[in-house]
Amino acid sequence: MSLAIDPVSTGGTASLSALSFERADAAASDSSFATTLTGAVENLQQLQSTSNELAVQAVTGDLTDIHQATIAAARASVTLDLVVAVRDRSVAAFNDIMRMQA
Repeated sequence: MSLAIDPVSTGGTASLSALSFERADAAASDSSFATTLTGAVENLQQLQSTSNELAVQAVTGDLTDIHQATIAAARASVTLDLVVAVRDRSVAAFNDIMRMQA
C-alpha cells in the first residue's frame, strides 16, 4: 500500500517551495517574502478555523467521519509549526544583520 502526502500549501499562490530563497533584486525579494508570509498566515487562520469547526461538529455528533477532524487538526498544527519556524529564523537573521558592523 502506497501513502501519498500532499505538499504543504501556505495559501494563495505561495507554496512551501516559495519559502526557499532565490537570487532576485532587493525590491522583488522583499515583496515576494512579504507576500509569502502574508499568505502563510492567512492560510494558517483558515486551517485553524476549519479545524475548530470540525472539532465542534465532532463534539456535537454532527460529524460523520472523525478522520476529517483529525486531519484538519494535524494540518493546522504542522502549518503553525512551519510559520513559527520561519518567523523565528527571520527574526534571528534580522538580529544578526543588525549586529553587523558597518
